Amino acid sequence: MAARRSRITPERQAELHEAVLDLLRDVGYEALTMDAVAARTKSSKATLYRQWGSKPELVAKALRCTQPVSLREIDTGSLRGDFALMVEHSDDAQMAKDTALMRGLAHAVHESPELHKALRDLLVDPEITGLQVMLQRAVDRGEIDPGCPALDFVPHMLIGAFIALPLIEDRSVDRAFLGDFIDAVVFPALGV
Repeated sequence: MAARRSRITPERQAELHEAVLDLLRDVGYEALTMDAVAARTKSSKATLYRQWGSKPELVAKALRCTQPVSLREIDTGSLRGDFALMVEHSDDAQMAKDTALMRGLAHAVHESPELHKALRDLLVDPEITGLQVMLQRAVDRGEIDPGCPALDFVPHMLIGAFIALPLIEDRSVDRAFLGDFIDAVVFPALGV
């Protein structure tokens, strides 16, 4: 069976994703319904289910669309350049919104295996894979020792920073913090 072609334009898709994120901020994951998304976006539930399949997939894809650039696409020729470009593409306002959303989804992830799987499959795993590709290129160029024990923990360090900063300092990660964290923690751990 041939895959159905989407009738939704990229602009309409972005509008639908933004409506989902707005609803998440307003009511949280548990109270978010496909009916509410359909009403807010003046679309049918059938269209939403046909396009996204489920509420967890819709939420994960909406969060994915906020990512400015895939880490897999970044290749400046040096690890420092790659991380600098990653930080440069980051948006302070969007990171603050994403931090608030992720904090709100933290409980829902533990309660909904479907949401956990959708977030891992559509958001977390692609970024971790992109980061691993970036790090492997640095190993191949000789910037990082292939036996460096910190290589496996870079995703943990970065994700940890996004979780810890709001808890410790009651503020969201911004470009300045992210750049400083990478310079002070990630690069020294990698021996760069």
